[in-house]
Amino acid sequence: MDLHELQQSALGLISDAQTQFHRLPGSAIILRYIKSSYQNDPVRSAVELFLFLFAVRYLLAPKYSTQKQKVVLTEDEIDELVEDWSPEPLVAPQTALEELENEKRPVIVGPSGPKTKLSNGRTVTNLASYNFHNFLANETLKEKAVTTLRTYGVGPCGPPGFYGTQDVHMKTEADIAAHLGVPACIVYAQAFSTISSVIPAFSKRGDIIVADKGVNFAIRKGIQISRSTVRWFEHNDMEDLQKVLAKTVKEQARKPLTRRFIITEGLFENFGDMADLPKLIELKLRYKFRLILDETWSYGVIGRTGRGLTEAQNVDGTEVDMIIGSLAGPLCAGGGFCAGSDEVVEHQRISAAAYTFSAALPAVLSTTASETIGLLQEHPELLVQLRENIKSMRAQLDPRSDWVLCSSAPENPMMLLGLKPEHVISRKLSQEDQEFLLQEVVDECLSNGVLITRLKAMPAAVGSGEKAWLPQPALKVCVTAGLSKKEIEKAGVVIRHAVTKIMTKKR
Repeated sequence: MDLHELQQSALGLISDAQTQFHRLPGSAIILRYIKSSYQNDPVRSAVELFLFLFAVRYLLAPKYSTQKQKVVLTEDEIDELVEDWSPEPLVAPQTALEELENEKRPVIVGPSGPKTKLSNGRTVTNLASYNFHNFLANETLKEKAVTTLRTYGVGPCGPPGFYGTQDVHMKTEADIAAHLGVPACIVYAQAFSTISSVIPAFSKRGDIIVADKGVNFAIRKGIQISRSTVRWFEHNDMEDLQKVLAKTVKEQARKPLTRRFIITEGLFENFGDMADLPKLIELKLRYKFRLILDETWSYGVIGRTGRGLTEAQNVDGTEVDMIIGSLAGPLCAGGGFCAGSDEVVEHQRISAAAYTFSAALPAVLSTTASETIGLLQEHPELLVQLRENIKSMRAQLDPRSDWVLCSSAPENPMMLLGLKPEHVISRKLSQEDQEFLLQEVVDECLSNGVLITRLKAMPAAVGSGEKAWLPQPALKVCVTAGLSKKEIEKAGVVIRHAVTKIMTKKR
């Protein structure tokens, strides 16, 4: 084939290619684009052609990884790395105070009660238990519990939303709702996870929470899990709360509407004092917030029939958006509850993690809770006896002791006794110094036949963004109706003398 024939063949191929190209849909558009973009600028056309070819190659290229090849180690190298590795401890090492406390920690043998037998054979007066009404010694409750256990078994072994709900659970929910005077109630399997699950079920990222600085650890965990914007107000200070609410409302005036909550406790776990519920209701209505009230330590304790803060301060239960309480403390059962409107309760049945993903409350605990609530309603004299014992104990401690001051409300059976500020300042006592002194008081009381304990609180969680906070160290004395007035007074004298002995010895 000569050169002429080769040229003819090439021209024929080009002509065929042009013909086939013109038959393609959109070919005319491509040609017009090339003609309009050329504009006697071959460099521009070359760049566009290069980008087109690069895009085609990129789309058709096989997948590849930008990571480097995995390094394969020999057995000897692996062994060497393992020997050099030192893992972080699962828990922090014990402090000197914890070691001291563990060495002398008493061990109870047999059932707990107002009089408890220890492993060393001694019988002591137990003022370290939340058995405020001495329900643990109630034979009727024991018989009901045994009957329930034989009927329903140990536990439902399933979450409430599937096959864990039993008729006794629905009865307990109805009993609590009727007792509090609210439309509905939901029962959880664990007291701690109730409030820490209720908060994130309603408050999400971007919502506003205004909380008391002194709330307990369970509330702090719930706030942390919710990832909401948090504003703190000074402990039980309604004036500061009003300032925080007003400032928050002003800041949010031009922003998208969010859910807003006030969170506080009825009786504070870390201070023992009582919230001002009428003022809280006034402020939440004025600034359009919802109120979440944790009555873990007030339900079953204060009020004529143990209804808690709403009964004690004459507030309608429906004015509180969510009332959270425990069935495990004063009621001597187990689990927790959240009471409120029908909408509030039904939302939790599919949105509260502790309700959705945890096994339901054992039937025996649910029945016990219903029975103890019934006892408080039918026998208000139980609460009268408890309050008489509280008065007797306070009479031996707060006004007669030169060293300690009771921060608890007069109706609170959980008395918190902290060192008076003048002694802390004059002796320059640190938090740790106070803890050591109070632990010595606990040990001295035990040696004289009275079992008490100290207030213990969890520090701010790592990575939670909270400021480091701990309550003032204090003795914790849990008064019970299971003791006579004489026994209470005797125990109070032992505690007062123990405090005096330790404090005068450390001068």
